[in-house]
Amino acid sequence: MRGEPLEAAADDNREAMRGVQANEQVRAQKEEVMKRREFLRHAAGGMGAAALMGSAGLAAKHSLLASLGMTREERLAAFPALPRKFAANETVTIGKTGIQTSLLAMGTGTVGSGHHSHQTALGVKGLSEMLLNGYDHGLRFFDAADSYGSHPHVAEALKHVPRDKVTVLTKTWARDAATARADIERFRTELGTDYIDICLMHCLTEGDWTERYRGVMDVMEEARQKGTIRAHGCSCHSIEALRTATKSPWVQVHLVRINPIGSFMDSDPQTVVSVMREMKAAGKGIVGMKILGQGTMRDRQDEALKFALGLGLLDAFTIGAESRAEQEDLIRRIGAAG
Repeated sequence: MRGEPLEAAADDNREAMRGVQANEQVRAQKEEVMKRREFLRHAAGGMGAAALMGSAGLAAKHSLLASLGMTREERLAAFPALPRKFAANETVTIGKTGIQTSLLAMGTGTVGSGHHSHQTALGVKGLSEMLLNGYDHGLRFFDAADSYGSHPHVAEALKHVPRDKVTVLTKTWARDAATARADIERFRTELGTDYIDICLMHCLTEGDWTERYRGVMDVMEEARQKGTIRAHGCSCHSIEALRTATKSPWVQVHLVRINPIGSFMDSDPQTVVSVMREMKAAGKGIVGMKILGQGTMRDRQDEALKFALGLGLLDAFTIGAESRAEQEDLIRRIGAAG
């Protein structure tokens, strides 16, 4: 019996030790979360987490934020607070072009190639009705391209709205003057419009494209002078082409791939953002694309939107919805971003 008090005391000590260890574990977990938040806020400062993502490198499937095991709320809190409220249908001006349109463009080219995309798969009736639904919600920016095969769908929507109330952007793969000239005329016919608001050279990859494709540039400038297009520019698919575009006075509008995890981008976010800052300083119009990383961030839309809105560099951005419900949810999320 004499050992019972000692055994009881030992049990008490073990129980107390477990309590101390549990408390220390909880405290350590809390400290780790605080360290994560502080680290991310510091890294995110000034450009919406771009510096952090640049040091982390490309991460098409998992960003560093997710790899640290943070919750959605913690990841959102890591981004700097937005300076103001935004609305998908607010009026913006694209660079120095004088073109006014909505902040959100209605994309028609998710996985777009070979005259097909997720949006064109809805059919002319389905996609045109979704574009008109966006119009009814104040969206005024139609983002099309020859390679998406979306001209007939946009043309159908244009039959039901005042032409001067919407902005039509399209893109050509032309790499020589004759093809560019033919494309502009064909596009106007396919779209059922006398003029195209913004016409871009599509998917440029060469660092010397301004020399190699000078003939295309001259044709597009000629069309601008005639009024058949209002502004010209390009979409780039390499960092070399993007840097060249930034230095070219010919480029009035850039379509730039940007998101916080580097998915389907020309380089890591830090690098791309630094180039975008040069564009902005030069007065170029900047329209963001791949905001959701071509679907990679479909389940993290709020983070992607907060990142894009917080950059302070985008005049507008394009996202392709695949249903009215998705479109209206996107409009709501932009309005709720904070």
